[in-house]
Amino acid sequence: MTICAPAPARLEAAEWQALERAHAERADALTAGHRARASRGEKHPVEDFLFTYYSYKPSILRRWHPGAGIDLEGGASAPRAAWRWYVPGDAPGSLRVDAAGFRAEKALLVNGIEKILRATAGRAGSFGCFGLHEWAMVYRQGGHRHPVPLRLGQEATDAVVEAHELRCTHVDAFRFFTPEAVPRNRETPTRERQPALEQPGCLHAGMDLYKWAVKLGPLVPGDLLLDAFELARDIRVLDMEASPYDLADHGYAPVRIETPEGKAEYVRRQRGFSARGQALRERLLAVLAG
Repeated sequence: MTICAPAPARLEAAEWQALERAHAERADALTAGHRARASRGEKHPVEDFLFTYYSYKPSILRRWHPGAGIDLEGGASAPRAAWRWYVPGDAPGSLRVDAAGFRAEKALLVNGIEKILRATAGRAGSFGCFGLHEWAMVYRQGGHRHPVPLRLGQEATDAVVEAHELRCTHVDAFRFFTPEAVPRNRETPTRERQPALEQPGCLHAGMDLYKWAVKLGPLVPGDLLLDAFELARDIRVLDMEASPYDLADHGYAPVRIETPEGKAEYVRRQRGFSARGQALRERLLAVLAG
């Protein structure tokens, strides 16, 4: 018996062009502050982070894709016909994402992302780190990554680190630890161990969902990409509010994780981000399963 693949969904030209316009407007609103600061040569320690840490330009967010398995009516005459990873659809003049070609050429990348996402999605979150990775990045260090003063000063900041067990599980946070902080961490995260250590309570694992969405390119529908960016943006705020930096001049009140009340607030917000991240992970895994 021959099993036929399901026919691709189809969006009429007016439908997908409206989605494309709405996506661009949403992306522009999300990046407006960063673009305005960049035009003036200004930098913001919280709001510009995602554009420097991940090195993805605002134009990446602005580019809408329908995701795999959707024919865009009249797409062959649109500018996206010249974009990579698009091929003719079933109907004359239509266009769709070349999902098979993308997966074949980027099999190692796709498989690696899926491995991390699936392992993280199936693991219980850990909520006892209290954001101390940012403190470990300035521990016993004269110079700091951000040109912002320490809220408690260097000596008291070091004392907070020494009063806690460091439990960072994310390689891209751990790699910025000062040499003195490294041996204080419970784990030694590496790139090779990432699938084994990544857990959904980690703020950086939640932010990385934006990175994975970008790397999966045209397979990811536009709304999922922007949802992942919004989560990463919101996480970054807590990341810095709970950090040792004094951000009062930028309008951010501290989450004082050196106190019981601050720890409770951090964990409450961390759990909310973890739930949002798990939902996005499932959506990305559904894209990969398609």
